[in-house]
Amino acid sequence: MHLKRWLFLVHRWLGVVACAFFAMWFVSGVVMMYVGYPKLTEAERLQHLPPLDASQPFLSPAQALQAAGIPGPQQSLRLAAASGGQAVYLAVPAREAAAGGRRLPPGSGTVVIDARTGSVLREVDRQRAIASALAYAGAGVAADYRGTVDEDAFTHSRGLDAHRPLHVVELGDAQATRLYVSGKTGEVVRDAPRTERLWNYAGAWIHWLYPLRGTALDPYWADIVNWLSIVGIAVALTGTVVGVMRWRFRRVYRSGSHSPYQGFMMRWHHVSGLLFAIVTLTWIFSGLMSMNPWRVFDGKAAALRIDAMNGGALTVSAEDAPPSALLASTGGGVRELSWVRRAGQTLVLANTATGRPAVRAALTAQPYALDAEALKGAVARLLPDAVARIDVLHAYDIHYYAREAHTMTGGTDKPLPVWRVVFTDAPASWVHVDPLTGTVLARIDSHRRASRWLFAMLHSWDWLPLLERRPLWDVLLVASSLGGAVLSLTGVVIGWRRLGRKLRLPKPKGPEPARSAAPSRRPA
Repeated sequence: MHLKRWLFLVHRWLGVVACAFFAMWFVSGVVMMYVGYPKLTEAERLQHLPPLDASQPFLSPAQALQAAGIPGPQQSLRLAAASGGQAVYLAVPAREAAAGGRRLPPGSGTVVIDARTGSVLREVDRQRAIASALAYAGAGVAADYRGTVDEDAFTHSRGLDAHRPLHVVELGDAQATRLYVSGKTGEVVRDAPRTERLWNYAGAWIHWLYPLRGTALDPYWADIVNWLSIVGIAVALTGTVVGVMRWRFRRVYRSGSHSPYQGFMMRWHHVSGLLFAIVTLTWIFSGLMSMNPWRVFDGKAAALRIDAMNGGALTVSAEDAPPSALLASTGGGVRELSWVRRAGQTLVLANTATGRPAVRAALTAQPYALDAEALKGAVARLLPDAVARIDVLHAYDIHYYAREAHTMTGGTDKPLPVWRVVFTDAPASWVHVDPLTGTVLARIDSHRRASRWLFAMLHSWDWLPLLERRPLWDVLLVASSLGGAVLSLTGVVIGWRRLGRKLRLPKPKGPEPARSAAPSRRPA
């Protein structure tokens, strides 16, 4: 069969189904521009934590860990009124963190310790979940306990796996907020207001094909999304080729049009396809890239040696300043104290509801500033390869920038100034480090930078000149999405009309009359 005929057939019949997904992706993508999948950002979490009271008789970290039977090195240690509305230490022993050289996600192996008695709180029951929800909501808000779920429409995120099962509590606030409370630590780990939940059914929930999650197709969800995207790419490519072939750029057809199609739907599909072919193709391709299909963006870079950078795992001493002294030194309003090991020093980060954390020396509770030269020497130990240079960023750039909290890549802390430590290793690693706290914020190598261009840039148009000039970004994306939706919806109508005609073709009532045989021209 002629190649041109194949192009028509592939585009026509694959497009019958694919265009329905295209239309859904374009429309739901516009919703996602303004309402993202539910998440609890770090800023929201801190804002809803009750302030720590310096007058309370809190145990010191060493006393609490000793009472809990885990006095050794820790991966992390926090003090907050985060579980059941009471102050607790949340400790992750370093031995629990050893999992093939990886750091475990928050919640994994966490030991919850009553900050006043040292008793380990093991069971997260109904009463404790409700108490956590009421502390999160504040005074005067009712709470309705709805039981537990392993996973539902708003908790598909893999970051919640360490907290399952999740307790569900509905608040009686103006937003009708639904809270999910960790079944392991008693912390609120997700909030989802009613408006956000409703819009998500027209946004992220349908956009990411989450109706398939939690069903018999759940194990194949990623493959289904990947292959639908590949089919979509084939439809868009063949449609673009056919559209260009049928368009007369210098001449016109007998109708006076450059397009041969006279019907309303066919003509609009042809014209919108030519106008929005590149947008459609790049959005489907970049959507595929967002899935990291077959782990194409997973490099083989060596793991960062965090303990080597920090001079060993976190340990606390009986001589360290008590929480009361640390809270008194910050002037109040502290929501959480975090003990950390940074560049050979044990420090405490005092987090309030807003702004950057206050850094205190764990031993004296006095303000502490990390020495720049010592920190440079520490970050050089993150990898065995040499440091090529350290760039100090005072403004966002193409690879380090902030997005709105509701977006897929938004909601994470992106402080400024920040150090970009450039290594000479084969994957060309960049490590972003907060010079105030010494925290490793992110590590990106050549694979992740490629993902940034092929996903974030092509899919969300994460280009600073646009992001900094809203509503220009909004106008361009909404207009392009509407154009893509017109292209897709006209394709749906055309495809289903043709399919309907095929299904309605009359069947022959009897055998066709035999044709008279032509006389043979070959010699006998």
